Amino acid sequence: MLRFSTAGESHGESLIAMVSGIPAGVPIDIARVNRELWRRQQGYGRGGRMRIEHDTAHILSGVRHGRTIGSPIAMEIENRDWKNWTESLPVEAGDPAKHKAVASPRPGHADLAGALKYDFPDARYVLERASARESTARVAAGAIAKALLLELGIDVASHVIRVGRAEMERDATWDEICTLREKDEVLLGCVDEEAEARMKAEVDLALRTGDSVGGVFEVVVHGAPAGIGTYANWDERLDGILAQAVVSLQAVKAVEIGRGVTAAESLGSEVHDAIGYAETRANGAHTRFTREHNNAGGIEGGISNGEDIVVRGYLKPISTLRRPLASVRFDTREETKAAYERSDVCVVPAAGVAAEAMVALAFARLVLEKFGGDSLRELKRNYDGYLEQIRNY
Repeated sequence: MLRFSTAGESHGESLIAMVSGIPAGVPIDIARVNRELWRRQQGYGRGGRMRIEHDTAHILSGVRHGRTIGSPIAMEIENRDWKNWTESLPVEAGDPAKHKAVASPRPGHADLAGALKYDFPDARYVLERASARESTARVAAGAIAKALLLELGIDVASHVIRVGRAEMERDATWDEICTLREKDEVLLGCVDEEAEARMKAEVDLALRTGDSVGGVFEVVVHGAPAGIGTYANWDERLDGILAQAVVSLQAVKAVEIGRGVTAAESLGSEVHDAIGYAETRANGAHTRFTREHNNAGGIEGGISNGEDIVVRGYLKPISTLRRPLASVRFDTREETKAAYERSDVCVVPAAGVAAEAMVALAFARLVLEKFGGDSLRELKRNYDGYLEQIRNY
């Protein structure tokens, strides 16, 4: 079974990603892993922290001679900012006078709830772990899952469809999303230049007013076969698993599968994807069944149906504001302004990259549960046999 976990704090020495359950023999290109980490750091509206960090993964175990060996994979990503925090966040008792307290909780952040839960006198330790900096380790883990899925012809990518009130008013093609992913200059991760210019104006407005802005990203799983997930048990449904994976990311407050939001206000005849049949299908499709549209986002009844899987994440604005909201001091309970910690204005493109990782990890786990295999060759044999079965259905 594929499992992963992360460790580390925002200003700690490093972040750690652990991935187990990956079959032996999967090629791992460390340059591709680092490219994913680079993509997470990009985007218009990022803060000063991204000028300090140059995230790269150091693989400690589980990969030898460029391939997985079936044992747990451990990766470390160094925090370059650690040198500025060694005296403030020591492992040992250290000097309490050098502790950098977060004296007043930020509305919208985990600060207050976390301090109450863990009985902390301020929100420093809450911030350190609850920070979206943790998603760096998820992206590293997701790069391993992506490498596995690519061996089966399954790819995962994302793009931004909305920032603030500016929204792209058409669908993106898979080729457009792939082209966007390979660019070396990233603005706001939108495939439509005109829409991206309007999104940039939204970020500029938030920047001028000391505010922050959220948006919507879309993750697409391309090349997935029908039959992943099940309707048999509530916690095994593919849509539920993917939704939980994406909403677990920091600041994601809602998830949409396909046209789920607009479907709620539409008639059934306008929503459901009519089924056809063709003797052959282009683009390496796994079945001969066709769909005129993909409003279902590639999932029906908790099962992938052979179309592209489309998941949208709705990201709230970042909680840290340069023009902070009202709050209360932890120590005196007096009214004050919320604490300010160096932060971003907009992170929607970065959230999309992190969501790619989570979707890839969740989907790869279900693929491994269905097809099994301790080696890549065994997995491919099982997978290819299933594809042949559904092609001949």
